[in-house]
Parts: sequence; structure tokens; C-alpha cells
Amino acid sequence: MSTHPDFTEAVDAGRELLGLEAAAVSAVRLDETFHRAVDLVLSAPGRVLVAGVGTSGPIAQRLAHLLSASGTPALCLHPADALHGGLGAVIHGDVVVTVSKGGRSAELNEFAARCKERGARLLVLTGAPESPLAALADVAVTLPETPGADPGGVIAMGSSLAAAAWGDAFAWVLMRLRGYSWESVLHAHPAGAVGHLTAADIARTEVS
Repeated sequence: MSTHPDFTEAVDAGRELLGLEAAAVSAVRLDETFHRAVDLVLSAPGRVLVAGVGTSGPIAQRLAHLLSASGTPALCLHPADALHGGLGAVIHGDVVVTVSKGGRSAELNEFAARCKERGARLLVLTGAPESPLAALADVAVTLPETPGADPGGVIAMGSSLAAAAWGDAFAWVLMRLRGYSWESVLHAHPAGAVGHLTAADIARTEVS
């Protein structure tokens, strides 16, 4: 046990934060905009590119990985790199998914606008439906407010978890609608502990 005089109070604050984060995730809803987002990706003739800056950057990277692992090929493209020439990877028919709590990051918004100019369609995940980024969207998903779950209102803890949870449901629904098999999942994941599994192993553990 730490001898720091504020240790107990700080740990209590940590426990409180966990509860607030759990509430933020529980507040995520798969509403009509979720349906539209799924249709947008299913009908796209191109690729899926995912982007975010700051704390949203790792969430975007995670979403791209999970989409690919579950049957929707996706790549994460950093907006700063894109604005230095990487934007050439974006072509007509692509779907660009942007993650941003406030929707006002200048480099992400310029990236999104230029993706639209190049013929991509834009799916925005944001907590700010009136933001400039949301205004650019073909489909704008409003993530729930997360009172107290982002310390100081600026450290994106609970809000980033809510965005990640929405993305998890998105990837899982797309996998099921595509009929992407566990055999295909395992073929693309031959390394690590997963590489030692079979589709029959996974079937025995599935709840539904």
C-alpha cells in the first residue's frame, strides 16, 4: 500500500471514473444513423479509410484494425500525413470514417473536406453534431454526452471508450451481414494464440 497521503482519495476517484466510463459506454445507441452508417459501408465500391487526431487517433487505428480482422478491409490514414501527400491514397468510391469528439480539429476537417472533393463519402463519429466536421458528413453519428467521464472535460477518456464501443458494434454487425466466416478470420490471423485456434474452437465459446 502506498504511503502517499492522498493515495486513498485518488484511488476512490479512479473508481468513480470507472463508473462514469461504464455509463458512457452504456449510453451508446445503435439508432437510425447506425443503420445508415452500415449501409454506407456495405454499398461502397471502394475501401474504408479511418482517421482521427489526438486521442481519437488510436481509436481510429483500433477501428481500422478491427474492421479488417472482421471482414471489412480498412486502413488508418493519419490526417497530417495525408495533407503532406498521402491524400493521394483516397479515391472516388472510398468511405472515410473520421473520429473526433469536438469536430473542430483543423487538420482533420481539412482532410475530410479534401476527401469529399476527391469523391469519397464521409462517415463522422462525433460528440458535436453541430460541428464543422459533422456538417461535411454523408452520415454523422452523434456519440453520447459523457458527463464526468472526461476529466476536466478535456482528457478524452470516457468519450474515447464510447467511440470505441460504437466501432466495435459496427465491425461486428458488418461481419455478420457480410457472412464473414471464422475460417476467414483465422486465415488472416495465423500468428499468436489466435493462430492455434480452429473454427470449431471458436464455435464452442460463442454465446450467440
